[in-house]
Amino acid sequence: MQRFKDKVVLITGAASGIGRAAAIRIADEGGQVFCTDLQEEALTTLVTELDQTGANAAAYAFDISCDQQIASCIRACIECYGRIDVVVNMAGIVRFDNSHQLSLADWKRVIDINLTGTFMLCQAVLPHLLESQGNIVNAASTSSLKGLPCGLAYSASKGGVLAMTRTIAVEYAKRGIRANCVCPGDIQTSMTQAVTLPDDYDYEHIPRIISLTGSKGPETVAGVIAMLASEDGAHITGEAIRVDGGTLS
Repeated sequence: MQRFKDKVVLITGAASGIGRAAAIRIADEGGQVFCTDLQEEALTTLVTELDQTGANAAAYAFDISCDQQIASCIRACIECYGRIDVVVNMAGIVRFDNSHQLSLADWKRVIDINLTGTFMLCQAVLPHLLESQGNIVNAASTSSLKGLPCGLAYSASKGGVLAMTRTIAVEYAKRGIRANCVCPGDIQTSMTQAVTLPDDYDYEHIPRIISLTGSKGPETVAGVIAMLASEDGAHITGEAIRVDGGTLS
C-alpha cells in the first residue's frame, strides 16, 4: 500500500513515541518524511534506520516553541523536498501536578510546547498546504475530552489544540485543506512511562486513564494518523479520533 507516494510529510516529535511510529508507517507507505524533533541524536538514528529500508527521509532538529526555528524548519523542508503535503504535529510534553501547586513557569512550558508550538507550526505551513491542497493531523488527547486529575496544564493545552484544529478545518475547508486530531489514551511511550505523579495522588483516578483493551504501543495511533493524512480520510475534517481502547466509551 503506497498511500503517500510522491507526498512530503513533515512530522514533529519524530524522535520517539507516536511521532516516530508515524514516521515509520508513512515512510513504509511511500512517503517522503521530514522528521523533526529537539532530540538530534535520536532523529539521526531514526533516519538511518529508514534509509536502510530504502525510504526517503531527512532529519531536522529544532525547538517547536521558538518561532524563528519553526520558520527555519519550514524553509529547510521546502529546500529539501520542494513542497509540503502533510503536517503531523506530535511534539509535546506532559506533567502532573496538584492544580494548586502548579507553577506558572511549568504551566507556560507545557502551553508553549503543546499548544503555542502547534499553532505556530500550523500557521507557518498553511501557505504551503494551500499550494499542495494538503492536510494537518495534530496530537490532542483523551484529556481534551474529559477531566484529567493533576493534568491541568496538559489538559488545557490539548483542549486548545482540539479547538484550534477544528477552527482551521472550518476556515480552510473550501480552500482544500483538511485538519484533524488524534486523541490517544493509554499508549506506551517514553513520555508516558516517565510520568511522575504527585506524592499524594489519588490512585482511584487511575481507571479514568486505563483502556478496556489494555495498553497499546504507538503504532496503533500511527495507523490512524496514516488514514487521516491519506486520501482514505478525504471526507474527514475537523474530527477528533479517539485511540484509547474504550477508555471514554
